[in-house]
Amino acid sequence: MHQPEVARLSALVLALVVAAPVARPAWSAVLAGAFLVEFLTHGRPAALSALTAPPDRRPLALPGTQADLYARAGLDAGRPLVLVHGLAPDGKDDGRVRDAAALLARAGFDVAVPTIPGLTHGRLGPEDVEPVVDALAARDAKTVLVGVSVGAGPALLAAADPRVRDRVGAVLSLGGYASAREVLRFWLTGTYSYEGIRGRVEHDPVLVRTFVRANSDRLEPASRAILETADPEALGHLLDAPPPDVQRYLDALSPLRVAPAIGARLFLVHGRADHAVPFTESLRLAAARPDRTTLVLVGLVEHVEGTGGRGWQDFRDVFALWRVMYALLGVSRG
Repeated sequence: MHQPEVARLSALVLALVVAAPVARPAWSAVLAGAFLVEFLTHGRPAALSALTAPPDRRPLALPGTQADLYARAGLDAGRPLVLVHGLAPDGKDDGRVRDAAALLARAGFDVAVPTIPGLTHGRLGPEDVEPVVDALAARDAKTVLVGVSVGAGPALLAAADPRVRDRVGAVLSLGGYASAREVLRFWLTGTYSYEGIRGRVEHDPVLVRTFVRANSDRLEPASRAILETADPEALGHLLDAPPPDVQRYLDALSPLRVAPAIGARLFLVHGRADHAVPFTESLRLAAARPDRTTLVLVGLVEHVEGTGGRGWQDFRDVFALWRVMYALLGVSRG
C-alpha cells in the first residue's frame, strides 16, 4: 500500500476505536482494528504485530491427529479459539495456517490448530469432524470456532455435534459452504445459483480432475465414472437426482443439514467475488439458521484472504468486518 492509503486506513481504524461502546475495554477495539489492517493488507503495514509480542507455539496433545497451540504472550490467558484450516497439504504446518493462527493469537486468543487429515489430501469426509470435536473438548471454556474455506464444513458440523456444541460460544465461517451438493456442482461445472442469483466461473480442469481422483473411492463405480467424464449434462443429472451413494456422501458433509442445531452465535463472512466457494453458500446457510446469525458480504476479502488494501475506501465493509472481530473478542466475556 502507498503511504497515503496507509494513513487513510489507519484513520478509519481510529474512528472505529473511538466509536466502540464504552462498556467494552478500548484495548479490544484497538486489537480488532489492528488485526483487520494487518489481515486486509497482507501485513503491510504489520499493525497488530507492531503492538503485540509473538505468541508461544507448542504442541497440543489430541487423539488421532497432530495439533499446535498458539498462546498469546503475557500472563493472562487468551480467549479459547479453534482454527480449522481449509485445503492445506501441510495441515497445521502450512505457512498460511501458521500465519493466521499467530495473528489471531496476537489479537488475544489462545489458538488450537488441529491438522484435518482429509484436507491435507484434497479429500472431504465426515471423519474430518472428529479432530475438531477433540480440539473443542480439550478447551476449558466457551470457545470461538473459526472455519476457513472448506474447513468451515467440519467446523460447522462440529458446532452442531451434541458432544461439544455447548462448548462453542461463536462460529466464524470465512468463505465457507452450506450445501455439499451445491459446492460440488460449482467445483465441477463452475455454475452457482440461489434465490434468483446465478453465475458461472471457469475452473482449471486439472484442479477439478485432481479433486475427483482424491475423492472418487468413496463412490460406486457408476457414479465415479460420471464424475471422471466431467460431462456437464451428466454431472447435472447426477447432482439433481443423486443415487444413494452420492446422496449419503453429500448429506454427511453438508452443514445445511445441521444448521438449526448450532446453538452458538454464527458469523458468515464471504467475499462477493469469491471464485473458490460462491458467496451464495453463505446466503444459503444464513437462511437456514437466521437467528443469532450475522452475514457479512464484502469486497475487501477475495476467498479467505484480504485484497491487499484494494477497495479499502468502502467504509461499510471495513466497519462490518471490524464489528465481527470485535464481537469475537468479546465472546468469553459473556
